[in-house]
Amino acid sequence: MKRALGTKDLVSLSIGAVIGAGIFSTLGTAAAGEINAAGEVVRYGAGPALVLSFVLLGAVCALAALCYAELASMIPQAGSAYAYSYASLGELVAWIIGWDLILEYAVGNVAVAIAWGGYFESLMSPWFDIPGWLTHGYFQVKASSNPEILALLDSAPSLAGIPILINLPAFLIVMAITWLLVIGVKESTRVNNWMVILKLAVLALFVIVGAMHINPENYTPFAPNGFRGIHQGAAIVFFAYIGFDAISTAAEETKDPQRTMPRGILIGLAICTLIYVIVGAVATGLVPYEQLKSSDPLAHAFEVAGLTQFSWIIAAGAVVSMSAVLLVFQYGQPRIFYAMARDGLLPKGAAKLHKKYRTPHVTTIITGVLVALAALVADDAATYDLTNIGTLFAFVLVCVGVMVLRVVDPDRPRPFKVPFVWLVGGGGAAACLFVMKGLPAAAWKGFGIWLLIGLAIYAVYGYRNSTLRRGLPPRSFED
Repeated sequence: MKRALGTKDLVSLSIGAVIGAGIFSTLGTAAAGEINAAGEVVRYGAGPALVLSFVLLGAVCALAALCYAELASMIPQAGSAYAYSYASLGELVAWIIGWDLILEYAVGNVAVAIAWGGYFESLMSPWFDIPGWLTHGYFQVKASSNPEILALLDSAPSLAGIPILINLPAFLIVMAITWLLVIGVKESTRVNNWMVILKLAVLALFVIVGAMHINPENYTPFAPNGFRGIHQGAAIVFFAYIGFDAISTAAEETKDPQRTMPRGILIGLAICTLIYVIVGAVATGLVPYEQLKSSDPLAHAFEVAGLTQFSWIIAAGAVVSMSAVLLVFQYGQPRIFYAMARDGLLPKGAAKLHKKYRTPHVTTIITGVLVALAALVADDAATYDLTNIGTLFAFVLVCVGVMVLRVVDPDRPRPFKVPFVWLVGGGGAAACLFVMKGLPAAAWKGFGIWLLIGLAIYAVYGYRNSTLRRGLPPRSFED
């Protein structure tokens, strides 16, 4: 590959990858906390100290990203975490990371689709109201502590005694993007740059307008739940940082990667963290932090503050921004399945290419349908938790893997080497585990079940059909 990317290019790539659905969707839950329908605390909110949650996560992500950069630079071509873990750390670790990436991409897209539906509803509200039973999924309503949302259980139409509660906008956007990806959609740097400009413009509008209406009394108490709230707030708002690892895949196209990669990673994360801190400070100063709990917290904050003339702009920007996130994540998941099937770890049918469009249409359709159906009824908070815990665990394996390879393969060429690897790698793994600890028990239980299912599939199918174990070249297939 041609080494053409400099520090500025990597910083732009980082901002484009990181700033997306997370800041538009999880901020409210992180600030306000979460209480279930039974009145039990699921997680404590950070309150205005949400800004410290962002700072904590910026440091954690910087350690993990440096480890990603070294692994990405060690193989002859750039690729996903699964691809270079397969080449560097072995098949079992690669399978676990690939299985975890399903949580990051597919389950993460369920959360993004639900958030997209919330902002779409806000965008449409000045012109017409969409009935609540068409914009709130059944499990989202069941888990809500909001009396108005809970009332939908009684007021919604029912079928055989079961209330019909579906998030129709979330379902439709996923199916539309799935159709686009089947016929083939090419992403370009120009489109990405325009999306970065749009995201920053919307957030700048929120900051400028919101800052003029801040009530200082909303900052008291600053940390209503102490460090526990900051910690648990960071665990949910980690969703706002997902995607930063994409910059590590550019190692083979970066000029002077030993110097440029760490600069691009750290500067990009620093800028994103600064943006998040400013947005968090404005949001919690604009309205009492308890009122930020919503699927569209930024637009909702403007509505609560009486700035409805601007809320639709925030909603419109979020809808476009999250559409791009849905497209990228929905694009990535089938290609991870493709790589795993090529290595024999999944059936051949998981990676058939369409004769005309040359896309992995089978897994694109299967992934799209499953994500759309889940978005139709799922609870957004639960999907955030599963996405976060799966992604964080993959980061732990990457941090540990860098240290292991320094011992078992010290002479392997490394265009980029993590400085102070034992401190950075060990600290990164420990920091990710610490953030994971802040997630609710239900997330750990779900993640444990998910891992067991993945290991069972590997034992029953993947291990026996592995091309690596049988000494065969990677498979290729078409319709």
